[in-house]
Amino acid sequence: MKAIITSAICSSLLLMNGCTTQVDNNNTSAFPTQKMAQKTALASGIEKANLDTSVRPQDNFYRYVNGNWLKSHDIPGDKTAIGSFYDLRDQADDDVKAIIEELDATKNLIAGSDEQKVADLFRSYMDIEKRNSLGTQPIQPIFDAINKLTNKSELASFLGQYQSVGVGSPLALYISVDAKDSTHYATHIWQSGLGLPDKDYYVNESERYVALRAGYTTHIENMFRLAGFKNSKQAAQTIMALETKIAQYHWTRVQSRDSEKRYNKYAISQLNELTDAFDWSAYLAAQGVAEQKDIIINQPDFIIGFGKIFADTSLADWKTYLTFHSLSSFASYLTTDIDNENFDFYSKQLSGREEQRPQWKRGVSVVNSNLGEVIGKVYVNRHFTPQAKARMSELVENLRVSYGNSIDELEWMSADTKKAAQVKLAAFTPKIGYPDRWEDYSELNIDANDLIGNILRSSRLSHTKEVAKLGGPIQKWEWGMTPQTVNAYYNPTVNEIVFPAAILQAPFFNMKADDAVNYGGIGAVIGHEMGHGFDDQGSKYDAEGNLRNWWTAQDLAEFSNRTKALVEQYDDYHVFDDLTVNGKLTLGENIGDLSGVTIAYRAYKASLNGKEAPVIDGLTGDQRFFMGYAQIWRAKIVEKSMRNRVATDPHSPAEFRALGSLSNMNEFYKAFDVNEGDAMYIAPEKRVKIW
Repeated sequence: MKAIITSAICSSLLLMNGCTTQVDNNNTSAFPTQKMAQKTALASGIEKANLDTSVRPQDNFYRYVNGNWLKSHDIPGDKTAIGSFYDLRDQADDDVKAIIEELDATKNLIAGSDEQKVADLFRSYMDIEKRNSLGTQPIQPIFDAINKLTNKSELASFLGQYQSVGVGSPLALYISVDAKDSTHYATHIWQSGLGLPDKDYYVNESERYVALRAGYTTHIENMFRLAGFKNSKQAAQTIMALETKIAQYHWTRVQSRDSEKRYNKYAISQLNELTDAFDWSAYLAAQGVAEQKDIIINQPDFIIGFGKIFADTSLADWKTYLTFHSLSSFASYLTTDIDNENFDFYSKQLSGREEQRPQWKRGVSVVNSNLGEVIGKVYVNRHFTPQAKARMSELVENLRVSYGNSIDELEWMSADTKKAAQVKLAAFTPKIGYPDRWEDYSELNIDANDLIGNILRSSRLSHTKEVAKLGGPIQKWEWGMTPQTVNAYYNPTVNEIVFPAAILQAPFFNMKADDAVNYGGIGAVIGHEMGHGFDDQGSKYDAEGNLRNWWTAQDLAEFSNRTKALVEQYDDYHVFDDLTVNGKLTLGENIGDLSGVTIAYRAYKASLNGKEAPVIDGLTGDQRFFMGYAQIWRAKIVEKSMRNRVATDPHSPAEFRALGSLSNMNEFYKAFDVNEGDAMYIAPEKRVKIW
């Protein structure tokens, strides 16, 4: 799960009041409604066949719960990872595929209808013969626009115009809630412009990074050659040199986590103080935001550095750079050769995926990305029951009560800070399953014979809608994920926790399983997202979503000391012999995990109403709770992908998400008789308790 920084906003007032809006099951469109299949669950919800009893739970609880599964499952060539999350994502893909295939087989779909758009977008992607026959012709207008540039003012305008349709460039402009005035939207700029995942990939001199840089340079050369451009070798060297300069000014991912350091509001007239080499007027006009009076710059140091690079780099070199990034941005929609070359570097060399995913899966991703809520409306009719939503709503409120009780009992926090924390907790807006209001795609034209045109029109419409938010009310009805997404998120600027329908399935949420495993699964997920509201960054936002300190100085210092201890704990976890978890990068997620499972446990115990939990499958209630938690993190990941994730992902690897949190919980020690000398043992005075 991730904590969303840029706003994904939607209406949730009805949910806060305990009301739900049901999806219309009297479906009269071309989408047929099917009865949701019932799944058989184990009495305990624990998948006992996955246990590895050769591992002591006191030494590695994750491998005790998941060890046999880890031993018996291999990662297919078209994947970089398998596990609980990935199984649900595969199921969601299958479910979406079934919806699309029914439409594809339907005759006489009404032109302009949502059904026609879904079917034709999928068809346009799947028509490989047409894509191969067209070559790079569909993006030739972009190449032509690059070739026509005669000065750097025109270059600035190009960056603005074509970033809005997905062409990579050094500046990434977006619209989001103003973090210090959460009743208004603001224009933001984020650092960008790299073809490799992160700054370290350009500056780290270790053997792996040197090899990846060489591979990337060869990839650029191959892409130019496949697109029919001359001087591909020189072009690759030019682009690599330019991106290396850009990378030098990038903030690290740890630096970019800091919400306060990222908030730098400038009047438009002040942008020249950062760099006067760049034509801001031309850029902002091309983005459609010329009338704005101010803008938030996330990484001002980068803008200063970018200005120097922009001035010092020739127009010819910028054209070469933009030609590649235009080609790269649309590579997966072009010919088989270009698509395969793009896959070979980004998926195979960089991430360890040996084979392309089946084309239909990639087509499903395209539909989800561009018409996601059209599919989502049908998905929830088929796969998410009103009973599941009601049960989930109940769990959320149980977790909220337990979180509040935990805050009241904190010994290290003053009454004033507790009061402010309770106000924020009470203001959380939970959103469950699906939006109350669906996205409108009526202005989007989809043509079965125009894949690139479809993608461009979709991107332009999305950008137009985003810009139109400026000056208007916050659109709290919006969601940042589709219902068929297996994930969840917290959004600090609107103080909401969001749980799409697709994650509300076993092993996370099992309507037929014992409560212990559900609290250990989806309960911990709920608690995790609530925890983001009180992690090292989310805790900087108040109940209204404003970046404002509500802590006493003494409490904030104590909170910082406790989070530092968590950083040190995770810094000691070895992913490989030569690689450890980055405790600072993963701090927010680690706080979310620790607080999530802690509060979920409290909620589970409260649900028993003072009674003893039954023993099921030979397991006590507490044991089932902790095992339910460990099994949701079941995952196996190829080494290349794991190394990339450790470098760039704010989440700790799955094994340490289970071990790290449970090692700090006294209740876990009691449930599994963990004692000094056991590998998971942490001395009581060193166990981290935050919330």
